[in-house]
Amino acid sequence: MNAFANIIDKNETIAIIEQSKYDDEDVIEIEKDWKVLTFDMVLPFELVGFLAKVSKVFADQKIPLFDISAYSTDHILVKEKDVARAEEKLKELGCIIEEK
Repeated sequence: MNAFANIIDKNETIAIIEQSKYDDEDVIEIEKDWKVLTFDMVLPFELVGFLAKVSKVFADQKIPLFDISAYSTDHILVKEKDVARAEEKLKELGCIIEEK
């Protein structure tokens, strides 16, 4: 499996993979229809409040998000049905949205 992220803790193992690439046999539970939005910039490790601001704006708009922080950047997952609204709110915060 070529995962975007693997999270292993004492209670579970989570693999975040492209929806089209998972195997039903290996899945106990799946949460479908999420899209990854990456803040494609180096965020200083000591940065405070960046995700809090994004989270607050999304919460005010009732846009659920799932955050994954790496060492120097962050990723958020939003439901596909909310992507357009999420991107609009990110633009309002000054983010530049680039399609891949």
